[in-house]
Amino acid sequence: MKQTEKFEQAIDFIRKLYGDEPIPLHRPIFCGNEKSYLADCIDSNFVSSAGEQVCEFESKVASFTGARNAVAVVNGTNALQVALLLAGVRAQDEVITQALTFVATCNAISYVGADPVFIDVDKDTLGMSPAFLRNFLESHAVKKEGAVFNKSNGKRIKACLPMHTFGLPCRIQEISDVCHEWGIPLVEDAAESLGSFCGKRHTGTFGLLGAISFNGNKIITTGGGGMLLTDDDQLAKRAKHITTTAKIPHKYEFLHDEVGFNYRLPSLNAALGVAQMEQLHWMLEMKERIAGQYCEFFNSIGWQTVHPLKNCKSNNWLNAIVLGNQKERNAFLEYTNEKNIMTRPIWRLMSELEMFENCQNDGLKNSKWLEERVVNLPSSVPNGFNQLANE
Repeated sequence: MKQTEKFEQAIDFIRKLYGDEPIPLHRPIFCGNEKSYLADCIDSNFVSSAGEQVCEFESKVASFTGARNAVAVVNGTNALQVALLLAGVRAQDEVITQALTFVATCNAISYVGADPVFIDVDKDTLGMSPAFLRNFLESHAVKKEGAVFNKSNGKRIKACLPMHTFGLPCRIQEISDVCHEWGIPLVEDAAESLGSFCGKRHTGTFGLLGAISFNGNKIITTGGGGMLLTDDDQLAKRAKHITTTAKIPHKYEFLHDEVGFNYRLPSLNAALGVAQMEQLHWMLEMKERIAGQYCEFFNSIGWQTVHPLKNCKSNNWLNAIVLGNQKERNAFLEYTNEKNIMTRPIWRLMSELEMFENCQNDGLKNSKWLEERVVNLPSSVPNGFNQLANE
């Protein structure tokens, strides 16, 4: 089958799912109690971070993910930043992460004054490879005085920050095992993976801390917003404290015991989140159905789709295909976007960005291979599926 014929078949299939209008990559769905809960929030006059909706949203996310604690903040990047701080990361430390990620992962590392070290990913998960992580530590790290140091520069390796790409769980249990052996705190970037599980355990709950995003393009949204997950009650208490300007509770005095952050999620956003959480189960069901249709179609024309490991369940946030080479990828991106169907490449590797180009990496062979080939497809819940929300 010729390339243009495959492209045309892909266009026809996507339009059967989404119609003839311009098709975005991932749009939000508001078909539940969003307007009602927003009105209730406005009527209460508690529209900032002090309202009941914030606590209710935290409770719903904690219950769904199985985390003991969930702390709502203004975005996923800030959730990562605070998680790294609570894990003990400080200026001049290093954080092991992956180059195949959205820039927010590395921005959060930079916000605490640390530097990323980039480890390659597994091709089948698009997430950090536990084998490459182990190889790097055995070759480049040393334990000394109860800490782990990079032998090449003497810097302390203070945390490991893998990311669950497009909602696909990485080999997080194996990564956790390596981190435990070396005594390195594990922080999960689960920004894209609300609704994803490894076995019966939700992503973001394997490490000391995890972070979820509720940006406008995520599986559910609060407009902006993020959530920090942890089973450690003391860390959760401290997270709430430092994200609320480190203010000591008092009826009228303004007392602060350290430099804090104004990061707590406002009630208006949380009200959206409460309504969105009520729809999460059916959204996950519909997205699984869409992913299955994509898989069946693209496999039929000889293109590889990306799907979770056997023991894992993905939220199918963004569906992806792996094309034959960079030339074919570029041609498909150009063709689809000219037809008003939004597709996009995977992110530019963090190691190729100017601010991180001098950071240590392990060669990133798989990451470079994937960067040249992966394309994201439109992954919203189609309009016609909305009626199933109330069935």
